Amino acid sequence: MNHAVDSALVSVLNSAEWHARVELRGRVAGAGFLVAPGTVLTCAHVVGDGEGLTVTFTERPGSPPVPARVAAHGGWAGSSTDLGDLAVLELDQEVPVAPAALAPADAAHGPAPRKLVVYGFPAGFDEGTLAEYRVTAPQLIKREWLQLEAWHPGGQPLAPGFSGAAVTLADTGEVVGMVTAAAGTRDVRTGRMMPVQVMARYWPALQSLVPTSDHTTADRARLRALVEKAARAGLDCDPVRLYTAAADPFDPPPPEEGFDSLWSAALFVLCELDGPGAARTVSRFADRLQALLHTPAMEPSAPDWSPILVELGHSGAGDDLVRVEVSAYSEGRRHPVDSGTVEQHRLRAYVQDRIEAAFRYLTPGADELVAFALPRDWLDWPVDRWESAPDDATPLGCVYPLVVTDHARRKASTRHVLTRAWKRLDALPGARMHRVECGGPEEPGRLRMRLRQPGACLAGFGTAPAASRTRPHFDTSLTAPAPVIVWSRDGCGSGQEDCSGADGCTGKAFLDVLDAWLKAVPPAELPRSILALREEADAEEDHWAHGIQLLWDDPRVFADPHAVAAAHARTPVA
Repeated sequence: MNHAVDSALVSVLNSAEWHARVELRGRVAGAGFLVAPGTVLTCAHVVGDGEGLTVTFTERPGSPPVPARVAAHGGWAGSSTDLGDLAVLELDQEVPVAPAALAPADAAHGPAPRKLVVYGFPAGFDEGTLAEYRVTAPQLIKREWLQLEAWHPGGQPLAPGFSGAAVTLADTGEVVGMVTAAAGTRDVRTGRMMPVQVMARYWPALQSLVPTSDHTTADRARLRALVEKAARAGLDCDPVRLYTAAADPFDPPPPEEGFDSLWSAALFVLCELDGPGAARTVSRFADRLQALLHTPAMEPSAPDWSPILVELGHSGAGDDLVRVEVSAYSEGRRHPVDSGTVEQHRLRAYVQDRIEAAFRYLTPGADELVAFALPRDWLDWPVDRWESAPDDATPLGCVYPLVVTDHARRKASTRHVLTRAWKRLDALPGARMHRVECGGPEEPGRLRMRLRQPGACLAGFGTAPAASRTRPHFDTSLTAPAPVIVWSRDGCGSGQEDCSGADGCTGKAFLDVLDAWLKAVPPAELPRSILALREEADAEEDHWAHGIQLLWDDPRVFADPHAVAAAHARTPVA
């Protein structure tokens, strides 16, 4: 998949603001999802008598509830086994949220089970929570439902509050159906889903929103991402002329009434066209829209760093001895500076001297980067606080952009995976952080899954790596591998078992500020931005970034990977 398609998939995965919480007279009744700027779908049993209905889009923090009314009904008669458990809600006002993307009718199942994700609002989770399921079989029950079963035996069960929730494909975020019922007991993790083709039977207007199977996931993702970008940019264009210019000779003409928006034209292209020419029309429509946005797809180039790599390792000859190897990278070449075994009390002075020597090999005027490759049990060393020179007590991390990385991640297979991840991350305007809360971290396996999704970039910890409660999660982040990990050496003590992650938790406070700060920083610029933060923290006693540690790992910066691998094969540092 090329860079433009990867970026489009990232956009679709991130466009989750269409998830809705449905309230009945001020109390949470269930879930729903936006399918048009003023239309939400949910279960008929969720809306009750329809009096006092409001809808809240929880992924837009601070957004007020929007009054709603029942505009259409599937004919549900009131029993859990009755058919037609669908309600169409018309909002009091349109909301500035991109609607959910629907998947083709057959997308929920395939030769191998497809992971499905549900976002609901059970008791205790007013902000929402996720559950992972799959379709048991493609067989419809009473021509109405597909059976759902938990992806993991110990996963989140479906419960009241999930009714009306969109069931989405984990890899694309597209909607394949809606939760209508759970098993009724927490010990049995099954439920029922009304697939999109059945929903369209009760509300025919939905059929025009379901794409045909002729379009690939990449086609749909790219076009939706471009339309969302055009909507945010306020692009002024004629949707009819755009469609006419892209259409194949055998494609149908635009509707007589035209298109009332760019979204309408895009949905017409995705949902009304079929046959071998449909994919070509989708591609041409997207290409013309991209040209109007003046955003040609370009392959990103590696950041312009000239790094100095300081590799430290256990010597094997004694606990007080450290193996050191220093290299400089410039103009596509690795320049070995020095290597040796050093006593710990002489280590800082030795590193100071070799870093100074390494500058002789850098391209004049290039952006220097000091990187420490450390054994995993040393990753929390405060190397950014080491003095920059014998006659200058300014910390290294306040003079140069300084990062650490894990020695074990320097093998060729891991570098290959990281390089592919960075090619996707170059397109992101800011770093997306996945929080690992010290008070209640998720299962390490679930963390690995999230960090391997397109667009995942950064794991943020409020505790140090040695904290017993979060150490497995730190190891998982390293091996996923997450391109960037940030933590606080001054965070939540040891991640003790009784830490609730409440407002008084220093780790939570660190993550709250870090999360907001990162959104404006492209991942490739993090070393420079962290340098500025460290300078601020050094000047302010109570600065939140005291003790910040940045593990940042872009293999493209080290332009001579074969030389790196050979160097490691010859020394005990690796």
